[in-house]
Amino acid sequence: MRTKVGSFLAAAVLAGCAAPEHAGHAHSPYAGQESRGIKALSAEEERGYAEGAGMGFAKAAELNGYPGPAHVLENADALGLTPQQRTAIEFVMNAHKAEARALGDQIVHRERELDALFSARKATPGEIDTATFTIGLLHAKLRASHLKAHLATTAVLTPEQVERYNRARGYAGR
Repeated sequence: MRTKVGSFLAAAVLAGCAAPEHAGHAHSPYAGQESRGIKALSAEEERGYAEGAGMGFAKAAELNGYPGPAHVLENADALGLTPQQRTAIEFVMNAHKAEARALGDQIVHRERELDALFSARKATPGEIDTATFTIGLLHAKLRASHLKAHLATTAVLTPEQVERYNRARGYAGR
């Protein structure tokens, strides 16, 4: 009985043999990325994780009418935030940024460990499962943090302020 890895490898070898006319002629879209410190992350992605940047994690909230704290604070005057609203949203923003940076640091650390497994030629199916599960869980927590920050921000705003925010951001259908 073949193992899943054995079946995968056999299929990969057969696929490579089936198309010899392409051998050596096509460049990988990954060419040049082999010199990265962490192969799976660009410098921009590493920076984004370290800074707690949005990186599109809250699109489900943002594009459905739940303003984010950073953009609300950037547009505070146009939205007519009260001092109490500004303080509340600054609190949401600071708490979220601290959490997002900590999770981002953990993601980068775990990606570095996964990269090292392959670099040292020590990756095993079990280690891959563990590493990718951990990274996936950290991504889920990070995305949830971004989404919850939008939810908390929206709870502080009036419906009129949310409407003004959406117009200012160019969301016509909101």
